[in-house]
Amino acid sequence: MVTSEPGPAAMTGDRKTPILELRNITKWFGREGDGILAVDDCTVKVKKGEFICVVGPSGCGKSTLLTIAAGLEKPTRGEVLVDGRPAGPPGPKRCVVFQKFALFPSETVAQNIKFGLQMTRVGAAEQEKRLAEQLAIMGLEQFRNAYPSELSGGMQQRVAIARALVMRPEILLMDEPFGALDAQTRTILQEEIQRLHKEQHYTVLFITHSVEEAVYLGERVIVMTRRPGRIKREIVLPRDVAWKQGDIEAAAEHPEFIAARREIWALVREEIVAR
Repeated sequence: MVTSEPGPAAMTGDRKTPILELRNITKWFGREGDGILAVDDCTVKVKKGEFICVVGPSGCGKSTLLTIAAGLEKPTRGEVLVDGRPAGPPGPKRCVVFQKFALFPSETVAQNIKFGLQMTRVGAAEQEKRLAEQLAIMGLEQFRNAYPSELSGGMQQRVAIARALVMRPEILLMDEPFGALDAQTRTILQEEIQRLHKEQHYTVLFITHSVEEAVYLGERVIVMTRRPGRIKREIVLPRDVAWKQGDIEAAAEHPEFIAARREIWALVREEIVAR
C-alpha cells in the first residue's frame, strides 16, 4: 500500500533518533533577502538503514540540500545533525557519490578506491582487505589495475560507488549518480544499488530526477516544490515487497509501482507547470 504524508510529520511518534537530520534548512546564495533563495525551511529526517529519495523540478534545491547534508555547503539557517549531534565538517561518516564520477585520471581503479582510506591513515593491510571486498562487490576485480580512461561510464561509476563504500560510511549521499549514464547501464546500476542496500543495509539519501527510479529504490520519496525548494509531500512506499526484489522492468508493471509513480509525477508536474 502507498500512503502520502505531509512533510516531516512522517517521522514523528516513537521512532528512534534519526541518524541524519536536516533541521529547518534555509539556503540563500548571495545576500540574504537580496540573493537567490534556493531552499526554504526544509526538514528531513533519515533513520538508520533507510533509503530516502528526493525528487522535484530542476533547480528546486535538491542537490543543494544534499551538499548541505554532506557538510560541503553551509546553510544560511538551520542545522545538520548526525545521531542527534551537530554534524560538523565533511568526514568519512558521510560519503558522497556525484553524477560526475570525479575519479583521478592518473590513478588506477585500486588507487582511486583506496584514496579515502589513505587520507584517513587506515593501515595497509586493512586497506587491501577493504579494497578486495569492494572489487568483488562491484564486479571490478579484473579492472583493478585499469585507469578511468579505459573504463565505460558505468564502470567508472562503479568505481566511484566503491570508493565511497570502502569507507564504511554511516550515511551514503548520492546526487543523481546515474544521471550521466545511458539507459541500459542506468537500469543495471539501479538494480545493483537495490541489491546492495538489501544486503548491506546502508543508510542512503538519494537525489534523482527520475520518478521511476525513486519509486523503485526508495522507501520514502520526498517531493520538493519549485524554487525556493520546500518539502511538498512525503510518499511512504512498501519496502520488503516482492516487486522490489527483481528487475525494474518487472517492478514497473506492478499496480503499486504504477500508482506511486502516478501520484509522485502528478505532484512534480504540478510544480513544473505552476506559474
